[in-house]
Amino acid sequence: MKKIFLSLLFVASLLSQAQETTTNDALRYALNNLTGTARFRGMSGAFGAVGGDLSAINVNPAGSLFFTNNYASVSSSLYTIHNRSDYFGTTTRENFSSLDLNQIGAVLVFNDKSGKTDWSKIAVALNYDNTNNFDTEIFSKGTNPSNSIDRYFLDKAQGLPNEFVELQPGESITDLYTYLGEQSGLGFPAQQAMMAYQAYLLESDGPGSYYSNVNYAGGNFRQENYISATGYNGKFSANIATSYKNRLFLGMNLNAHFTDYVKTTSVYESNSNPLFSTGDTVRDIQFDNELYTYGTGFSLNLGVILKVTEEFRYGIAYESPTWYQLNDELSQRLIVNSTDGIANFKEVVAPNVVNVYPTYKIQTPSKITFSGAYIFNKKGLISIDYAMKDYSNIKFKPTSVSLFSDLNTQMSQQFKNAYELRIGGEYKIKQWSVRGGYRFEESPYKSTSEMSDLIGYSAGLGYNFGESKLDFAFANDSRSQNVAFLSSGMTDAARIRTKNNNITITYSIYF
Repeated sequence: MKKIFLSLLFVASLLSQAQETTTNDALRYALNNLTGTARFRGMSGAFGAVGGDLSAINVNPAGSLFFTNNYASVSSSLYTIHNRSDYFGTTTRENFSSLDLNQIGAVLVFNDKSGKTDWSKIAVALNYDNTNNFDTEIFSKGTNPSNSIDRYFLDKAQGLPNEFVELQPGESITDLYTYLGEQSGLGFPAQQAMMAYQAYLLESDGPGSYYSNVNYAGGNFRQENYISATGYNGKFSANIATSYKNRLFLGMNLNAHFTDYVKTTSVYESNSNPLFSTGDTVRDIQFDNELYTYGTGFSLNLGVILKVTEEFRYGIAYESPTWYQLNDELSQRLIVNSTDGIANFKEVVAPNVVNVYPTYKIQTPSKITFSGAYIFNKKGLISIDYAMKDYSNIKFKPTSVSLFSDLNTQMSQQFKNAYELRIGGEYKIKQWSVRGGYRFEESPYKSTSEMSDLIGYSAGLGYNFGESKLDFAFANDSRSQNVAFLSSGMTDAARIRTKNNNITITYSIYF
């Protein structure tokens, strides 16, 4: 009877709510960190008209033609992240470090010295870069004067018939949670409501109507949010490029993307508000989630570099959208401690079920980069890149799913066409090379109250042994953003100031 009622009433109206997806999930794949070789990082990635570096082909694929010999490099980076959180006047700090092998690649250079063709040079390269390192830890805490975590669960529960949150004779929490998750008409919202009801966080006062056992008298809810994330976004590029009369350089990349992301969150709340005169009063709540996202994607790059003189070069490059196919897996647990003034009660609702959701797609925005470089006396260079990316074009697919359609509309209204500026320089002193750089990334949001602009600086040093090179770089960047404790209902956010310090070492050989 329950299944019949479900199919008649809910499949049409709640089909899109099978899982919890937000605009942040799409933005995670549209934003890229500055990664790559030490030389690339030392100049803040300003390589669109410079080339001659394996990570530079990610900016402009024509850059592989500026290698004079066959070449290979491998890079490793130490990431140090400092997160400072401000939540209702309370400041907390969390530091995290990780070590990663972030780049490896090689290029083969073919020269036609016969003089029979103007297309005298071809370069073929294969390169892998970690385009994003997701490793981080964030801890926020503070006293919320007005909102409890219970509002998240009330938001999911209201209007849901009582029979979907109540256990039937012989039915376990695991059985009911699994059943709700398998029914696409109810899915995620019903699972949240059921857990809250079974933990006595929510009670029912009529068909489809619920109230909370949290007493709001006095407010002041002491809340904490711990976020731990691990994972990466990687890109494998196959590059081919050719030159015309050593003046016009053309290149193309075909890119395969790989992503693996695990995010663990634990939201905690306690309060000392007066007890209700009858029934239970919730004293503290702990809500744990673990999200695992994995998948693949595809993109391509096209690039042109024009050598106007031996000193001046100009470049333009196009990076297509990346088309991702992603999968989400989610596990949850809710712990609620209550009291009736005489006895204390602890309810642990742990379904021990992993929700495996249908594959969905994300399309990130395309990017155009304009570049210029000045090379002086073969001893140094100055390079500038200016790039544009319209984040309002991010899309969830299939768009026939109403949740994805709503999110796409939301992103088109919240996000904007943002620009990025990178400036880098290099100077050679015998076998040594000294580098420095600056970059600015405009916020993808129309309002910087959601996420601020990013500002970064870098410095680097290299030594050429003749047949091989060793390069070092230090890069620093910082930006602030709002991070909500929960996705709906109680959406109060902490302001997170993130500072990234990266040390990269690259070993390269000519062969």
